[in-house]
Amino acid sequence: MSLTGTPFFVSVIALTVIAVILPLALWSKVRGPAVVRGALRTLMVVFAQVTAVAVVFVAVNRAEHFYNSWGDLLGTGKYVTAAPDLGPDGLGGKKVEEAPKVKQDFQPVEGLGGRVRKTELDGKISGVKGDVLVWLPPQYDDPAFKDKKFPVVELIPGIPGTGKSWFQGLKAHEVLEPLMKSGKVQPFILVSPRAMLVGNGDTGCANLPGKVNADSWFSVDVRKMVVDNFRASDEARTWGVAGYSAGAYCAAKLAIAHPDRYSAAVSLSGYNDPGQEPSSLVAQDPQLRVTHNLKNVLKAQPAPPAVSLWMSGAEQDGYLSGMDLKALAQKPTVVHAEKVTGGHNLDSWSKQLPQTFGWLSGVVKAP
Repeated sequence: MSLTGTPFFVSVIALTVIAVILPLALWSKVRGPAVVRGALRTLMVVFAQVTAVAVVFVAVNRAEHFYNSWGDLLGTGKYVTAAPDLGPDGLGGKKVEEAPKVKQDFQPVEGLGGRVRKTELDGKISGVKGDVLVWLPPQYDDPAFKDKKFPVVELIPGIPGTGKSWFQGLKAHEVLEPLMKSGKVQPFILVSPRAMLVGNGDTGCANLPGKVNADSWFSVDVRKMVVDNFRASDEARTWGVAGYSAGAYCAAKLAIAHPDRYSAAVSLSGYNDPGQEPSSLVAQDPQLRVTHNLKNVLKAQPAPPAVSLWMSGAEQDGYLSGMDLKALAQKPTVVHAEKVTGGHNLDSWSKQLPQTFGWLSGVVKAP
């Protein structure tokens, strides 16, 4: 049963109601020795407290979508089918353009309207198998645009978080749809893949042989699926990537490392040092922590990548990291650092969407 589904939520509320009524109805009717009466009354109180905590957790989780399933919560979900060493390009000697087309079935997502759809993708390059949510802009089904391809923005949630977090928590499609209709933001296809791939750990969007090929999942398999199923191009200039918190680090990293796949990234309350995320798998190895620091990722590129980065947040929550990258950037790399207020939360990031997607509209090009 889904942790965010209505049936589960109703069940928890029903248990909470029972937990409140039970002591009121039975407290004075408990019989037996004093020890037995005390134990039974204590159990009733504990039951009421546990269900009260549970209903708060479920309500918050339904709103923010930190965990979608028991597997996500307990870290027991299995999403990695293989994790071979795919080499520095993350392709393992394969050519994406020569691979068979990936045709997917998409289903509506409860509570998100008809244009947010979900599919289960078996990533043939990465060895990752997980869910991907796709939202199509209002112009996509307009007959006037029937021959038009659309630019794409890949959306990466924080940890914990699911693909639904961008739509249920940040309400990205609700914020952006009227702006796309009015022309203030160009019509993007929004794609949010699963990010929690190895228990509750943060992969740092890295390829870690023997553990997970998260980089190839995001930058190869998901991109190919979108191009094969929708009117989208695989040209880097037509793709952007955005993330918040741990997902912000990933977004900036993917763009810096793969200017042949992305032209821009939005980092909301991100960081350069992967060690700032306690669950980071990359940060557990001192050498990997250094090489995967965004400053070193940028310096390690054979030539300054032709990408644009938007990095925003409070002074110690994204802004100074952006300033550090800006100081290192050389043309054609462009880094914009924006200091904002509002805290490290979904509401703050949602409020930044009009500005950041307006910026993306100027740097990510329509095919």
